[in-house]
Amino acid sequence: MKGKLELNVLVLVLGAGVINAAQAYDSDWKRGRIYYRQVCTACHTAEIKKPIAPNDRTMAEWASYFQTDKHNKGKDTVKLYFSKQYRDSIKAKNAAAAKYADLPEKDLIEDVKAFLHKSAKDGDAPAGCS
Repeated sequence: MKGKLELNVLVLVLGAGVINAAQAYDSDWKRGRIYYRQVCTACHTAEIKKPIAPNDRTMAEWASYFQTDKHNKGKDTVKLYFSKQYRDSIKAKNAAAAKYADLPEKDLIEDVKAFLHKSAKDGDAPAGCS
């Protein structure tokens, strides 16, 4: 009886680990780089004539930016620019928006965060806009 109980507990623990592993998302900084450069940088260059380079900010500053979720001096949210609706609205003229049109918003945000973390002023590979 004790052996069966231990086996059942082990199966439950291992099963929970598999479920958690399946739910975890491994961000793709390369996909984040493509989206950031083709969507974020393109828009900033066209609209305000001033692209925001990843190495303009530190990792902590980028993390704070996403946490506060304020874009355009608080007029809208950061998440808006990752939404399916936004990507659908620009995909005819933007290859990255079209390519990632069906990617879940939360995954795309995590991809861009990974790119910005890596490319920040104090990141592993600071990067400019190009």
